[in-house]
This record gives sequence, structure tokens and C-alpha cells, in this order.
Amino acid sequence: MSFFDKIFGGKQEENQSKSFWNMIESEKDLEEAIKKSYTAKIAIFKHSTSCFISKTVLRNFEKEIEESQENGTTFYFLDLLAHRNISNKIAEDFGIRHESPQLIVIENGNEINNASHQDITLSQITS
Repeated sequence: MSFFDKIFGGKQEENQSKSFWNMIESEKDLEEAIKKSYTAKIAIFKHSTSCFISKTVLRNFEKEIEESQENGTTFYFLDLLAHRNISNKIAEDFGIRHESPQLIVIENGNEINNASHQDITLSQITS
């Protein structure tokens, strides 16, 4: 691993997915996530895999989740570069502006909170 990979995260790190993430890779996955929101709060993290800021925010958020006692929320991950059409659908369906990185909290099929960039914290879910 090169010096820059250690600082900025390399391809190996990019492929290591945390066990709490449920991947959204299709409109069907999104529909199932929204259905889940009627029984438990969900959070969708929209991430740009080519953006240093998005990588940093993602790492910080994952660390916050791992250190918390949060267990009532189901976490979803959306790779914006691979699935921009799904991100656009989320923005249109919930009437929110697309941002990256972005955390969208959904309960009972409705967006109840969203944050972007450095405002993304676990408190967006628990408040």
C-alpha cells in the first residue's frame, strides 16, 4: 500500500464493505428499502467513490455507527457513480436536492431528515 493510499484510502479499502450496509443497486432495492421504512427507520448514505470529501465523511460516519449503540436503524449505501439514476429518483420522489455525500433518513415512507457533507452524523438519525 502506498503512502497516499494510507492517507486517502486505496482501492483495497474501497472494496471493504462494513457489515451493517445494505446495498442499493437497483430501483427494486430502493423500493424494498422504502417498504422497510414502515417497520423501522432507514438511512440511505449516498456516496461518490471518486470524491475525497465523500470518502472522509463516509469513514467518519462508519466509525460513529460502529462506536454507537444504534441498532434500530437499517443502513443503506448507494454508490452514486454506479447508480446515478437511483440517486435522481430519490431526489425526485422525496423532493430533496441531490448532494454528495448525503444522508437521507426515511420513516414511514417519508424523508424526515437529510444532511450533506460535514453535517452527516448519527444525530441526524436519532433526532
